[in-house]
Amino acid sequence: MTAENEGRTRADALMAAITDEPLTDEARADAAFMAEHRSAAADVALLREQLGIIGHALAEPAPPEPEPQPAPAPAPVRVRRPSRARRRMFAVAYGGLAVAAAASVLVGMGWLLTQGEGAHSDAGAAADKQASEAGGGGAFGSPQYLACSRLVAEGEATSVERLPGTTSLRVALHMSRYYKPDKGEQELTFVVDESLVPGLRVGDPVLIGIRQGTREPDFWAVGEQNIAPERAWITASLAQAGKLTC
Repeated sequence: MTAENEGRTRADALMAAITDEPLTDEARADAAFMAEHRSAAADVALLREQLGIIGHALAEPAPPEPEPQPAPAPAPVRVRRPSRARRRMFAVAYGGLAVAAAASVLVGMGWLLTQGEGAHSDAGAAADKQASEAGGGGAFGSPQYLACSRLVAEGEATSVERLPGTTSLRVALHMSRYYKPDKGEQELTFVVDESLVPGLRVGDPVLIGIRQGTREPDFWAVGEQNIAPERAWITASLAQAGKLTC
C-alpha cells in the first residue's frame, strides 16, 4: 500500500468513526481499513469521555471558599502598677491642675463683676438721660438742653461718702473742664442718690449737667466710655445753643 493510499484509508476510517456511519462490506473486507477504524473509534470514544468530564466540571458550581479562621485572641497584657514616686508625681500634677482651674474660675468671676459694674454705670447714665428728657428742654447735650442749663462740666470724684441711714452719697468733685459757663469753681460738692451713680469711686471721671433754677445735677455720666459720646454731642451743640433762648 502506497503512502497516499495509507493516508486516505486513515482519513476515511477516522471520518467513519466520528460520524458513526455503518461500514460497507467492502470496508469490512479491508483489513487495513478496519484496523484504522478500530484505532480511530477508540480515540473518538476517549475524546468524548474527556469532553463529558470537562462539560460536567464547567456545569457544576464552584466550591465555596473556606471561611477565614478567626485570629487567636491576644494574650492578656500584664499591667504594671505605677511606683510610689510616679503616683506622687500624678498627685502633684493633678493638684496643680486643680489650682489652675480654681484660679481661672476666680479670674472669670472678677471679669463678670467688672462687666456688671460697667452695665450698672451704663444703666445709670441712660436713666439720667431719660429723666433729663422728661424734664423738658431736650436731651442732655442737645442745643435745647445747653440753652436751658446753668452748668455743664467735667471733673473727677475726689470724695464719695454715704450719708448715714440713707441711700444718698455726698460726692466731692474737682472740676477740670467747663462747657457752660466757660469757667467756674474748681471744687464742687453734691448730694446724689446712689442709684444715679452706681459704683462711683474716688478717681472716676464725671460729667454733670444742672438746669436753670435747680441746684443739684439732673444728669450724671460716670466713666470715660460714657462721657466720650456726650462730650462729642456737647461740643457739636454749643454754637447752636448760643443762638437759642430757654
